Amino acid sequence: MSGALRKNSSIIRLLPKQPFTDFTDPINRIHPFLRNQTHTQTREYFRFPNVLRKVKEYEISPSLFASSFSSSSSSSTRVGLVGWYLGMVKSWPVLTKSVTSSLIYIAADFSSQTISKLSSEPYDLVRTSRMAGYGMLILGPSLHFWFNLMSKLFPKRDLITTFKKMAMGQLLYGPAMTVVFFSLNACLQGERSGEIVARLQRDLVPTMLNGVMYWPFCDFITFRFIPVHLQPLVSNSFSYLWTVYMTYMASLAKPATIAC
Repeated sequence: MSGALRKNSSIIRLLPKQPFTDFTDPINRIHPFLRNQTHTQTREYFRFPNVLRKVKEYEISPSLFASSFSSSSSSSTRVGLVGWYLGMVKSWPVLTKSVTSSLIYIAADFSSQTISKLSSEPYDLVRTSRMAGYGMLILGPSLHFWFNLMSKLFPKRDLITTFKKMAMGQLLYGPAMTVVFFSLNACLQGERSGEIVARLQRDLVPTMLNGVMYWPFCDFITFRFIPVHLQPLVSNSFSYLWTVYMTYMASLAKPATIAC
């Protein structure tokens, strides 16, 4: 019996002396890793209500979310329309530019009639259809081929090349299209050749002089800064105000026929 007691006491002396002081957390007696994990989870647990309080402090108002959503949706709609139009210009360049020109001429003619007519007078839809047909069949396709020709003849976009393109437009394209516009519009109104010549003699020079004061600025921006596939669109946009003036000039009364 005494031998067994001495054996047990010697075994106890061989064990590491590690006092058991923490009676509330027996995991401390198991392993230091588990002890650290337990303390970490405990700290996270007691920190969680603070997180909830922070979330409540920074609540997102529904009105702010709605406004941001509406602005983002409207901007995405605009981007979608621009992307759709650019895709149409790439796939159907002549048709897209012709339809665009026709729509601008329709809007310009309505604006011109609104300015010049009395409030009791109805709109002249026949006149508007003539303008729409001119933009669709003549101006739109001619703008497409003209800007492509200028891009091939003068591929650079420096200042000197821009002035060359502007000079070509003022000396060739502008006068030619003005003559075609006045002549075709007069012919569709039933005027004879003598009356068309008289109209050109009366209206062509004043129109060209006014064009010199307006189009060089527009052509400079178009040729200098706009890619060639979008130049007809920009030119049509500039031509809105010019078309208001042109449709007014085309609607003037017939001049007296030149006596032969």
